[in-house]
Amino acid sequence: MSQLGLGTMTWGRDTDAATAAEQLHDLLDAGGTLLDTASTYGMGEAERIIGNLLHGTVHRSELVLCTKGGRDASRRGLLADLDGSLQRLRTDHVDLFLVACPDPATPLEETVSALRQAVTSGRARYVGLSNHPGWASARAASLLDDVGLAALEVEYSLVQRGVEREVQPAASALGAGLIAWSPLGRGVLTGKYRRTVPADSRAASPHLAGFVEPYLTERAAAVVEATATAAHGLGRTPAEVALAWVLAREAVACAIVGARTPGQLRQAIAAADLELPEEVHAALDDVSDLEVGYPERW
Repeated sequence: MSQLGLGTMTWGRDTDAATAAEQLHDLLDAGGTLLDTASTYGMGEAERIIGNLLHGTVHRSELVLCTKGGRDASRRGLLADLDGSLQRLRTDHVDLFLVACPDPATPLEETVSALRQAVTSGRARYVGLSNHPGWASARAASLLDDVGLAALEVEYSLVQRGVEREVQPAASALGAGLIAWSPLGRGVLTGKYRRTVPADSRAASPHLAGFVEPYLTERAAAVVEATATAAHGLGRTPAEVALAWVLAREAVACAIVGARTPGQLRQAIAAADLELPEEVHAALDDVSDLEVGYPERW
């Protein structure tokens, strides 16, 4: 699996099929392999676009294909989501199948039994969890000791370091890879919102404004300014610095970039060769420091 993955949340809604194909080719040309999607993206349209690309444009073997299901994480709901995804993707298996989020109505033991069935039936090569707390990750890993818990997909960026409390230590202890979604802080760490809200940005979009709004705060602004300062000193972009910071974090196997346009993706790809100096890491760590107390720190 490559260090940089391509997210498809906007495919079929803000990103059309032709632009999606261009993005995918750019990812593959840069040596990337991970394509991240979900049964809910674009009400299934993102997976349909991928399925079409896998028949005539890109060979299935070139991709590490990850999808998510399980807002209803019951055995029936989860396996139905997976079967629907496979039909839309026009493939007989995914490389990684994740439970999208915790389901309070379903015991974790039942959810895990569905993940085991996904692997033993050949519909998924590996399984994992997305957006779950550390205790659930550890419990799932213990229940899946026969097939393994391969990955934990979580939001992780300079403006969202909550996973460092328990999920990141759990991933390290369990040998599971962290897949960081929204490593650019939902776009805020690109610096595009430093002065205003661009008319063509997610924060100006009726269906995505609420997604960005939590990071349009004074605290986040201070982190963005520090990132921009570091970028200026290194002759790079703020997005490249923010991505490089995430990719260097403990247990992080891959960062998912949800680019709307090919230009945004190419900028992200440029971060793959950036190794931040120790003093820059320290400065960014300090300005974005997470408040950790009892019982995580005794």
